[in-house]
This record gives sequence, C-alpha cells and structure tokens, in this order.
Amino acid sequence: MFQTKLNLTDTPKTEYNGWSDWTTWNCALWIGNDQGLYNWARDIRNYGMFIDTMKEFGMNKTPDGAKWDEADFDEMQEMMDEL
Repeated sequence: MFQTKLNLTDTPKTEYNGWSDWTTWNCALWIGNDQGLYNWARDIRNYGMFIDTMKEFGMNKTPDGAKWDEADFDEMQEMMDEL
C-alpha cells in the first residue's frame, strides 16, 4: 500500500535542513523565496499576525502543504525578526 499524501500532523518532529522540522523549514522557505510573502512578512513582522492574515485570505498552508500554524512559532518569529 502506498501513502499518497504526507500527513504532517502524524510525523514526528525531527530537525530538517537546520530548522526544527519540515513544516517550519517549508514555511520559512516560502516566506524567504516568494516576493509577495516576503514583503508581507517584512511589513507585519509578527508571525501570529502573518498566520491570521493568511487564514483570512484562505491560505492555511503553503503550496507544498505545510500549515502555517504548525510551524515552530518561536523559530518563525526569529526568522521574521531578521527580515
């Protein structure tokens, strides 16, 4: 049997490319490499507000399926502080 979709909530958190887990890495990757997301994150500078805004726009996750609110909050806030 093949798993057709990665269920991120069931996978154990392990370090991924220097980030606390895949979800955090993926969210940071999208913010850092998508000009619109980067500019928005840089303007609001608060990861909680970023999550709320993304949800308001109906974008609960990255195009790769990582949920913004499942990323390590402290790590994401630190990344946004450095933008």
